[in-house]
Amino acid sequence: MKYIKFLFIGIFFGIVLIKAQVASWYRFEEMFLFKSFYMYGVIGTAVLVGSISYQLITRFNLKTFYGEKITISKKPMMFKAQLFGGIVFGLGWALGGTCPGPIYAMMGAGYTIFLVSLGAALLGTIAYGAVRRYLPH
Repeated sequence: MKYIKFLFIGIFFGIVLIKAQVASWYRFEEMFLFKSFYMYGVIGTAVLVGSISYQLITRFNLKTFYGEKITISKKPMMFKAQLFGGIVFGLGWALGGTCPGPIYAMMGAGYTIFLVSLGAALLGTIAYGAVRRYLPH
């Protein structure tokens, strides 16, 4: 019961994604065909907000609402792994018509075709788990 607030936050966030057209297949198509700046602006803004948030968290040793220390571990730069992962993620995004993040929002908006995308995302996760030990990390 204590996690119910997160359900409502998720529902609110899904509504915001749909209303802002950030979870719109047509916006993704425009982005991949370089017809509109809209999604690049949204993604760029998210990167900027994330960068500023990271700086604030690390410089001021901010804590969570519950008083826990926030730790952000450094990850090594592995060009091949990140390039391969980015290509696979981008292909899945382009073929599926959506980034994995808003799949639930799209289904909540009534676009049941995205059950196919959800199934593909779950199969991809299972496949990754099966071959993870053979991949460069």
